[in-house]
Amino acid sequence: MAQQAQNLSMYFAEQSETKPTYIIRDRDTKFTEQFCAILESNGIEFKPIPPRSPNLNPFAERWIQSVKRECLDHFIVFGEAHLRYLIESYLDWYHRFRPHQGLKNLLIGDEKTPDAVESLGPGDVVCHELLGGLLKHYERKAA
Repeated sequence: MAQQAQNLSMYFAEQSETKPTYIIRDRDTKFTEQFCAILESNGIEFKPIPPRSPNLNPFAERWIQSVKRECLDHFIVFGEAHLRYLIESYLDWYHRFRPHQGLKNLLIGDEKTPDAVESLGPGDVVCHELLGGLLKHYERKAA
């Protein structure tokens, strides 16, 4: 597990924008003190869920359900490189283009109000597709 923590640290070092600040984890014994110390030395804080509560990690469970239903269920995965490509494409779409209900159906970091969309006509919108049209997002046509 220490080797996995080092690999994870190297991966997070390459991900400057999406590097986590904390990790919610269960109390499995595989998360040893050495594993946690390696990641904590890189500025990642662990937040363990309470004992005997396997269903208290809803954020991770919901995200896994989303990536499976919205992306992976539609493909036959041909190896680790293909899986990484699918998940990275999904993550890019999820964080940049997917409207989130918790944010009043706005994009992450979007300051516009939903009223600003009412003035658009059908010719003012362009559709962009990812993963062969499985994932789509729409934006205003450039002037």
